[in-house]
Amino acid sequence: MTAFIAQNFVPLLFGGLLFFLLTGIPVAFGLAATGLLFGFIGMEVGLFPANMFGALPLRVFNIMQNDTLLAIPFFTFMGIILERSRMAEDLLETVGQVFGPMRGGLAVAVILVGALLAATTGVVAAAVISMGLISLPIMLRYGYNRTIATGTITASGTLAQAIPPSLVLIVLADQLGRSVGDMYAGALIPGLLLVGLYLLFVFAVAIVRPSWVPALPLEARIYRESSGASGHKSLIVLLIAVAIAGYGWSTIHDSMLSRIIQRPNPATGDEILILSLTISSLLALLIALLNKALGLRLLSRLAERVTFVLIPPLVLIFLVLGTIFLGVATPTEGGAMGAVGALAMAFARKRLDLKLTRQALDSTAKLSTFVLFILIGSTVFSFTFNAADGHVWVEHLFDQLPGGALGFLVVVNVLVFILGCFIDFFEIAFIVIPMLAPVAAKILPELLPGVPEDAVMIWFGVIIAMNLQTSFLTPPFGFALFYLRSVAPKEDYRDRVTQQTIPAVTTGQIYKGSIAFIILQLIMVAAVIAYPKLVIDGLDDGKPKVDVDKALEQLIQKDTGASPPSDPASMLQPGGGASAPGTAPTGSALEPSPAPSAGQAADDPMKGLLEALKEDQLKKNK
Repeated sequence: MTAFIAQNFVPLLFGGLLFFLLTGIPVAFGLAATGLLFGFIGMEVGLFPANMFGALPLRVFNIMQNDTLLAIPFFTFMGIILERSRMAEDLLETVGQVFGPMRGGLAVAVILVGALLAATTGVVAAAVISMGLISLPIMLRYGYNRTIATGTITASGTLAQAIPPSLVLIVLADQLGRSVGDMYAGALIPGLLLVGLYLLFVFAVAIVRPSWVPALPLEARIYRESSGASGHKSLIVLLIAVAIAGYGWSTIHDSMLSRIIQRPNPATGDEILILSLTISSLLALLIALLNKALGLRLLSRLAERVTFVLIPPLVLIFLVLGTIFLGVATPTEGGAMGAVGALAMAFARKRLDLKLTRQALDSTAKLSTFVLFILIGSTVFSFTFNAADGHVWVEHLFDQLPGGALGFLVVVNVLVFILGCFIDFFEIAFIVIPMLAPVAAKILPELLPGVPEDAVMIWFGVIIAMNLQTSFLTPPFGFALFYLRSVAPKEDYRDRVTQQTIPAVTTGQIYKGSIAFIILQLIMVAAVIAYPKLVIDGLDDGKPKVDVDKALEQLIQKDTGASPPSDPASMLQPGGGASAPGTAPTGSALEPSPAPSAGQAADDPMKGLLEALKEDQLKKNK
């Protein structure tokens, strides 16, 4: 029996975890119980030393000291404050009025508001429930196809997993041991492309099946001018003006920031995009404030409403992400700034009170504690798993796969997709990713030769994040489907506006509506795999590249006061050394240069400095 346990320890470990999970106890305690139980079994059979768990308290203490995880409560608090202050209701009403006159306009509004809520609330439940309560009755009232309406709402709510600042990106960055800021930068473009893919799908439906996505009738458009005009012309002129300003800033952004923060590297594309959008948004808000304060009547009611409702959360998002991408703030500091900004926005809307603050703090504490306990449990499990060389066992499972590194990536995504049908994304991130990360770090660089390992792992993390998004839509346990089911009408009801009887929304219609959007999400996963530059082109380590020659020149000038030679590397050659101030230079006609002894060359600090600088340059410039 002892030999059998020793030879099959890792499979038995997974079997024990499955047993504990099937008993129904919380995942965090099931992970910890499995790790502790099998750790003691391993000690008894001689696999582990008797003091193996001596380092475990330090591991747990390190989790409590992890500053990166502070971003989770900050961003959660920011999202809950904005959601409870009825921001979603204002956004859906306003954006719905902007796009309502076109076919599919309500679905477009839901997708855009879902993206905006994803970047502010970051909580799938809040986004789906808010949009289900507000937009679903309107869609049903004006004859939207049931599957299109329900699918759009549930899929738009899941954008909170892919668009920064996302909780799943924070967790994945922590589990992969990479920078949260880099994970945000890598996920930005794929997340926005997924929003574009959703919009293209709605436009295609509007062309092929226009009766499925009708436009808002004239009587439902509430922000009209006294002359009867819709006000869209004024809004378009405002958008063009601020877009020109944003483009103008993008052309000078790099030179301006280089002067201000003295950064030698060029700005990355996502940084320029975020800061240009920030400038455009602030300009639009300034124009609207001046128009209202001075009574200029330059803007229509619709344009003014859009500016006052849409711009503040946009500015908050851009400032949070912008400071992170610039390197001015860490993700934790950005989250803290976002939380303060959310409080300020709720106060400005006169919706901040003690009850709302208490509810937000309570919900934040519950979610943060939930994440922390799962992380502690997974750490205990991983402790035993790693002690048994489980990563080697996992690596052997994948080393015979056809297709090599690409085959590994495909199988991992299939595995994550299947697991997403049954368990929560937090559990996948904390249980599966730590097992796969060492194997991915060893295998995946084959697919991207010449790309630093950090960038490869960020690419892997973004792929997993895009895949985990499907876990909210895949039956039987798609949480977004359950959230919408909880607020969708379960019985026929009479609409308060049209006074017509609206049939109930069935569970089958909700499940059917998710299928098209699951396919779109999988297409996006395939696109990120096929085009890694969507992720890695937005990455920058934020550190200056070392110029070896320039660094040596500055060092020589500082230490000797002499002008540097044309080739600083020659300083290491015999006869090329700098003389001390006030003495004749060695290697000159006045005094021949003695050749250094072998011991002197080995102990030459200048040579060590040059070699260190060159190694650093090679690493960072890859």
